Amino acid sequence: MHRVLFVCTGNTCRSPMAEAIMKEKYPEIDVQSAGMMASHGQHANGKAVEAMDGRGMIQEHISQPVTRELLSWADLVLTMTSQHKEALKLEYTHFDDKLFTLKEFLDEPEHDIADPIGFDIETYENTREQLEYYIDLLVQKMEEET
Repeated sequence: MHRVLFVCTGNTCRSPMAEAIMKEKYPEIDVQSAGMMASHGQHANGKAVEAMDGRGMIQEHISQPVTRELLSWADLVLTMTSQHKEALKLEYTHFDDKLFTLKEFLDEPEHDIADPIGFDIETYENTREQLEYYIDLLVQKMEEET
């Protein structure tokens, strides 16, 4: 698995943060992000960028919606919530074998990563820390499986 697609709602907070973390820490893995309700061309949320900059992870991001082409490209599709996963399963029926929530793929009992939108910078920083933790576990698992 060398191509990972992270999916959230608008592709301006969680999934771009996950993409930036993966690119910074594990540049050998090809990664993209997209959103269930994303439009083309939006920049990442300002607080998400600020939270990433605080770790030296400069984030230049332009949003994109989930498409069949992106799902086909990915070896692994990791959503931020169970709702995202279930919506994708309903709309795109041929990708079940590579579709998981990030936490579910790591056998965590609670599958969702909460949306920080509308909250303070500390919430975004907590989300970033959560994503860093789970992405480290993700890469460890990917390495064990190869």
